[in-house]
Amino acid sequence: MTDRISRREAVQLVSAMLGGVTLVGGEALWRAPARAMPALRQPGGWTPAQVALLDEAAETILPRTATPGAKDAHCGTFIALMVTDTYEAGHQRIFRRGLVELDAAARAAHGSRFVELTPPQRLALVERFDREAFQFMRGRPADEPPHWFRMLKELTLLGFFTSEVGMTQALRYVESAGRFDPCVPYAPGDRDWAAHA
Repeated sequence: MTDRISRREAVQLVSAMLGGVTLVGGEALWRAPARAMPALRQPGGWTPAQVALLDEAAETILPRTATPGAKDAHCGTFIALMVTDTYEAGHQRIFRRGLVELDAAARAAHGSRFVELTPPQRLALVERFDREAFQFMRGRPADEPPHWFRMLKELTLLGFFTSEVGMTQALRYVESAGRFDPCVPYAPGDRDWAAHA
């Protein structure tokens, strides 16, 4: 199965976006995005199992409470895309090796993959790697790449707080294009305001 759509399908999609739905072959228009979706769900050659691991690790960092969690924001897919599209090759290798290390630690401690652990077991492992990353980052030379867990944590926060659910349900979002409000009422306990994307 290919991750690409044909030139014809691309032209049909662009035509539809520009309002030409009636000019392009109707059914083919709706089939093309469905064929392209696996590439969107699994960027950069990530397997569904790897994206699921990213989702569960991110959810352990930012779990669902009264507000949505990292899985609600599809952070696993976001993280895979960001690592593939923005990280240099060396950082990508460190990150991917870290995920292997996370799964290996889960198997060593509990005899199961990370995604099969209970939330408290996952949390214990994530806290262990968080402490390890903190110590590593404190003593690392400036030219040395960051710890893989630091990357995971930063991408989880970035993915969540720039997502629709993060901006509208964990934060407060008001679209005010071109308008400046210098004094907005804020009471203790109110959610913070989302930055404009």
